[in-house]
Amino acid sequence: MIGIIGGGAWGTALAQVASAEGTREVRLWAREEEVVASINDAHENTLFLPGVPLAPSIRASGDLGWVAEADPLLVVTPSQHMRAVLAQLDARPRHLILCAKGIEAGTMRLMHEVAHEACPTAALSVLSGPTFAHEVAKGLPTAITLACEDADTGARIAALIARPAFRPYAATDVVGAEIGGAVKNVLAIACGVVEGRALGQNARAALISRGFAEMTRFGLARGARAETLAGLSGLGDLVLTCSSTSSRNFSLGLGLGQGKAAADLLADRRTVAEGAFTAPVLRAAAREAGVDMPITEAVCALLEGRMAVDEVVDALLARPLRAEH
Repeated sequence: MIGIIGGGAWGTALAQVASAEGTREVRLWAREEEVVASINDAHENTLFLPGVPLAPSIRASGDLGWVAEADPLLVVTPSQHMRAVLAQLDARPRHLILCAKGIEAGTMRLMHEVAHEACPTAALSVLSGPTFAHEVAKGLPTAITLACEDADTGARIAALIARPAFRPYAATDVVGAEIGGAVKNVLAIACGVVEGRALGQNARAALISRGFAEMTRFGLARGARAETLAGLSGLGDLVLTCSSTSSRNFSLGLGLGQGKAAADLLADRRTVAEGAFTAPVLRAAAREAGVDMPITEAVCALLEGRMAVDEVVDALLARPLRAEH
């Protein structure tokens, strides 16, 4: 039996994967009563993942304790709420698979650091990579990173959640897997701005490349491995998220590029653009580490309304010429 903490689109898609085509019991916790009712009664998450039939072996509840009887637990809550949710779990040893992408505001902790503080007896893995929830739920081919410091445990968990079209690649670099997922959300906003402002494909390619350079500088400063950042959870996720309006972060940037206000774009509570919350935390962490991240700084300026899109673009283009690496 596998548990899923979080009833959004991604949590629901992972529940579908974990059900193993309906042959395995999955318990899913959701805050929204309508999500619980629609999954249990109609076998569909009509609020967050409409149109995708779910396996009958997936059962939802608002009772976190009931869901937490399962092991392992896939934690799919928004990053800024993870600590509060995990604090509600009992202290029994369990395996937590962390599926949120972000950095905690205030502490600048990565999610595995937050989870270790909230659940010190739990074993931890990180699941991160280029995934759109609706594609995963429909069984389309997907590859993803499963990072666990203990290689044997990581291999066991990877085998548990693998499906014919869902292929986890085991890794031991938890920090790298987390940083790739967190930073790419911020960069996806910037790529959306490029699209919304019709700056062209050259600009998008340049932004992805220079954004990956930022991700690498920050990741190495935090102890990540370069090969992890160049893999599925880093570069792979960056390319996907920077290329499609299926990405909530890209869609946010698209609206900003079209001149819409960040507050208005973030008002829809049905979706969470994690990059909007990660950007100021990432900026603070980069400054503290002495890492230059001009694209991240530019995204923050747009989100905070301090600069217009054209001003941000002009400022980036006016930076002094330098060596590429």
